[in-house]
Amino acid sequence: MFLKSQLSWNVAIPAENLDAEGSILQKAILVRLLEEFAAKKASKDIGYFLAVTTLDRIGEGIVRPHSGDLLFPVDFTCITFKMLPGEVLEGVVHKVLKHGVFLRCGPVEKVYISHQKMADYHYVPGENPFFRNDKLSKIEKGTSVRFLVLAEKYDEAEKDFRAVVSLEGDHLGPIS
Repeated sequence: MFLKSQLSWNVAIPAENLDAEGSILQKAILVRLLEEFAAKKASKDIGYFLAVTTLDRIGEGIVRPHSGDLLFPVDFTCITFKMLPGEVLEGVVHKVLKHGVFLRCGPVEKVYISHQKMADYHYVPGENPFFRNDKLSKIEKGTSVRFLVLAEKYDEAEKDFRAVVSLEGDHLGPIS
């Protein structure tokens, strides 16, 4: 799900980026905010950081004693993406294993469907393995799939999410 979030961060600007007029300062703050935003990648509470939409407020800068850098409190609005249990989403298969498949859904690379959550599908081994059901519906690498999110977990070390999903339910499975 896409979320609109309002955040407050502190942005540090090196002293050499300052000018008397302040126009370069505002640009330097915005550039630094965008760099930090991209580097942070994701947060457990609000998901993957996708885009800063508005810079709402730049507070008064505070000089850091040892470096001379200025620290500015910044309020901004952004768009994030987080999978929520019970949500129906779509993804694309990128890896087929004997016990299930991995999908990509937006910025999430580790979306797993266990073979136990693919009712009526059975594994077909080979050079390009896939899952098939009795109606000849096929789940293979590159297949778009609609699924139900069962659970998600945040990996702090990788700043990444993992999700366990299911095809059990109405209108779930490969999309033609």
